[in-house]
Amino acid sequence: MGDFLCANDASDVLWRHPKAESTPMWHFIHQVNAGLGLEIRDYPELYKWSVDNVSAFWEQTWDFVGIVASVKAHQALAPDAPMFPRPDFFSSARLNFAENLLYPPTAPSVEPAAPAIISMTELPGDRRSISWAELREAVCQCSNALRETGLEAGDVVAGYVSNHAEAIVAMLAAASIGAVWTGISPDSGVSAVLDRLCQIAPKVLFADNGTVYNGKAWSSTAKTAQVVAQLAKTGLRTVIVINNIEGDLGIHDLESHGISAHEYSSFLAEAPRAPQVFEQLPPSHPLYILYSSGTTGLPKPIVHTSLGTLLQHKKEHLLHCSLSASSRMLYYTTTSWMMWHWSVGALAVGATVIVYAGSPFRPHSHLSLPRVLSDLKVTHFGTSAAYLTALEANNVRPASEPDLDLSSLQAIYSTASPLPPSTFRFVYEAFPKSVNLGSITGGTDIISLFGAPCPLLPVRAGEIQCAGLGMDIRVVDSVTGAEVSPGEPGDLICVKPFPCQPLTFFGPNGDQRYRAAYFERFRDICGVKGPVWHHGDFVKIPDPSTGSLVMLGRSDGVLKPAGVRFGSAEIYNILTRFFATEIEDAVCVGRRRAVDTDETVCLFVVMAPSKEFGDDLRSRIKVKIRNELSPRHVPGVINECGGGIPKTSNGKKIEVAVKQILSGMDIKTNASVANPESLDWFREWARTH
Repeated sequence: MGDFLCANDASDVLWRHPKAESTPMWHFIHQVNAGLGLEIRDYPELYKWSVDNVSAFWEQTWDFVGIVASVKAHQALAPDAPMFPRPDFFSSARLNFAENLLYPPTAPSVEPAAPAIISMTELPGDRRSISWAELREAVCQCSNALRETGLEAGDVVAGYVSNHAEAIVAMLAAASIGAVWTGISPDSGVSAVLDRLCQIAPKVLFADNGTVYNGKAWSSTAKTAQVVAQLAKTGLRTVIVINNIEGDLGIHDLESHGISAHEYSSFLAEAPRAPQVFEQLPPSHPLYILYSSGTTGLPKPIVHTSLGTLLQHKKEHLLHCSLSASSRMLYYTTTSWMMWHWSVGALAVGATVIVYAGSPFRPHSHLSLPRVLSDLKVTHFGTSAAYLTALEANNVRPASEPDLDLSSLQAIYSTASPLPPSTFRFVYEAFPKSVNLGSITGGTDIISLFGAPCPLLPVRAGEIQCAGLGMDIRVVDSVTGAEVSPGEPGDLICVKPFPCQPLTFFGPNGDQRYRAAYFERFRDICGVKGPVWHHGDFVKIPDPSTGSLVMLGRSDGVLKPAGVRFGSAEIYNILTRFFATEIEDAVCVGRRRAVDTDETVCLFVVMAPSKEFGDDLRSRIKVKIRNELSPRHVPGVINECGGGIPKTSNGKKIEVAVKQILSGMDIKTNASVANPESLDWFREWARTH
């Protein structure tokens, strides 16, 4: 390993593990070598073996990370299994996701009195520690109460909830039964919630009565009542209200819609006293529904499986992140984001999960979260690139604060958008130089990572350390599908099956919609027969020998301001519902130039005849989007479009071309553009703005 690292130019290296031979990744190499008679020496060789021998790799991973299962399958995958139709990993196994998180097979076992969850908000003194024993008891009570409502395996349980301990209890209780969990943050507006939940018809809804953000308590009972009024028509039977802030729970209003409503604590207290039962389910049993924001139609409900999620997360947490039962993980996230699911999964390695709800800048401005890291001795901290660049912009250096102790911090993870090279360097000035800064990338689509941290490789400014084990990613030309030369940009694809591929899209024609989303763009490329996974990220691999990645953004029309991912269709829906008499057409894209540290959402509108664009309309659009969707959806730019909306001959908006022009790319107009002159207007706008 040392020879491999020394062979690379060390001029831009920001970090190396001081004792890589002590890490689980190193121990995994020794297990593989001993068990299979191999001579793998370093991470690049391990990675190549993992993607060349997919079944053997996942079989070794199952044994190393430890999976609790009533029935173990010895073969991970049939030889030459295609990516689509989705192959079923370890198909004959039987297990339960919640059991694996509540009773992690660590050595030694977690202490029942040790903290499993620490739940807190931005409010001083608002902190609770929940032991493993308390967590197990709460999940048992909650699952028994849910069974009393008639909930069965395969039913959907939704959470309109903040990032707190009760959300984890509800999710684990649902999973113990085999119900499917879907979470939506309470800062989402009614339209955004219904666009998602009306598609999946939950039987049970957990909802906060309000949330705390930026120093204020915000009631959400009115929004919940509007949501329940609609969901009651699609099969909602039970609502459990979590008393998250002081104030009314709105129980009476909810019951007026013909459903059964309960306060959370009473719901658990009244549950039958019975032992915890973990339903033993097939590996492909649905676990989570997350939502992918495409550029047309409603958000797509992606179904993720129990074993796929569990095995992938344990691989990443244990091997790539070196998490253990002595670790404390805090990821700043909401329940809508896939990083909530990823961070909660750290329970499966025995780690303490710290959940935080509120502003990252309250009550101590930019030092608010660093103070939490110090007070709670956090070992692994995850956040967005936007947060770290905000610290950089304000020259906030927590390691220099005399009253902060960050000596426990081992890793910082950044995701949601590319982390600028300058911010990489800043982190090593502002935080302990011993931390592994892991810029990571993956997505809702795979509920995990394609690009991961690695304790056996150095950290270099602007680069994701490596491709994750077992994830056979390539970079190809966006048009031809041919692999590009090292250092050239292209589309990220994956050419071999992996266990956390989605099961399907929930609802009618789910398999067809799933295939259309990921497997219709490329097939029979890179020496692989059949369709391959197209992820929609624009990346480059500077040096194939290291496997490092550089993220360049999205290659499609998905919007990601500050790392929050949504589709232009959500914006168009608001314009159609509330501004149809004023706005005739619109295009909404993200703009991120080489000089920008984040993406800006840009909305261009074409006014209806006799209607005029002005500041009043711009303000009304912003208010309506903020209220109906969320503050994160509000465009940074709203302008009138003078040249019309670029479209294909069949009337489809050409968002990607507009996005590329606004982002400074020199693109050529092809024959598919029905009105090429419209792109000239955007070129001129980009030149002057």
